[in-house]
Amino acid sequence: MLEHYSLLKHLHITAAYASLAFFVLRATWSVSESSRLKVAWVKFTPHLLDTLLLTLGVTMAILLSLWPLPSWLSAKLVGLVVYILLGTIAIKRGSTPGIRLVATFLAVLVFIYMLGAAHNHHPGSWFR
Repeated sequence: MLEHYSLLKHLHITAAYASLAFFVLRATWSVSESSRLKVAWVKFTPHLLDTLLLTLGVTMAILLSLWPLPSWLSAKLVGLVVYILLGTIAIKRGSTPGIRLVATFLAVLVFIYMLGAAHNHHPGSWFR
């Protein structure tokens, strides 16, 4: 299975960017208070993308025997929790469009941090 690691990694990266793009689209609709957020496929797709993303990530960690988790991966998982919390504020829990916009911006910054942690294999992300 290790021979498929490169494919898994590329699929994981693709799923990450697709998840981010769809998050930004939904957050834009949320800030503009669009009814598009209520369409069934719009509600379902993020769960599909994020399940794929997490499954690929866990599979790669298992293939590489990353246990205990290295500090960069632990930092990335903490970032993921923060990203999810900010995402819920950006999409549905933010009481005003302004709050949802700020949460969107912060969530994207956290995503960029997670990219840096993954790319540089360092919890300092882009600032190592």
